[in-house]
Amino acid sequence: MRIIGLTGGIGSGKTAFSALLRARGAAVINADRLARDVVAPGSPGLAEIVSTFGEEVLDASGGLDRKRMAARVFSDRDARVKLEKIVHPLVRAAMADEVQRLSEAGTPLVLYDVPLLYEAGRERDVDAVVVVWAPHEAQLARLAARDGLSAAEAEARMAAQLPLDEKARRADFVVVNDGTLEDLAAKADALLSDLSRNLPKGSPKRY
Repeated sequence: MRIIGLTGGIGSGKTAFSALLRARGAAVINADRLARDVVAPGSPGLAEIVSTFGEEVLDASGGLDRKRMAARVFSDRDARVKLEKIVHPLVRAAMADEVQRLSEAGTPLVLYDVPLLYEAGRERDVDAVVVVWAPHEAQLARLAARDGLSAAEAEARMAAQLPLDEKARRADFVVVNDGTLEDLAAKADALLSDLSRNLPKGSPKRY
């Protein structure tokens, strides 16, 4: 079974592209979903987060207040590193379980949707990497529309990640998301066709 990493930058449209791939029958493992699962109420992961950051990171129902936690770690690098040291190993273990399940089911190709693929060093764990790229201005506009962030807040969150241009430079496949959803859907079709043919690595192929 081949595992293809799928990543991008905040506001690049990776989530929309991932949904298009899944709608076309692709097996997609979503790291954000795994990350939510490993810190669910009552989990050892959430208990460790509370031990590290205090009960103020919990919401009224006793779950992780993801907005409050995000605001904290995006403004404090040390806090972000502490959180990643808790969550990343748990996500890796959950990912291994998912891969084993799909492998036993005979799935030939899996896309691993990971926002921080390069930041976490996970590119070494996959056979090739797809990066969803968008212009900087489009990223800012999407963050403002989606999360209600100011330009300064959006820039701070983008600065917490590896620059999107650098991710694209390292990738095997680059999906340029600068058009309509229909354009992006056509690129999903083209990418899946190429992945099914197991194209060799080389200079990044752009769509």
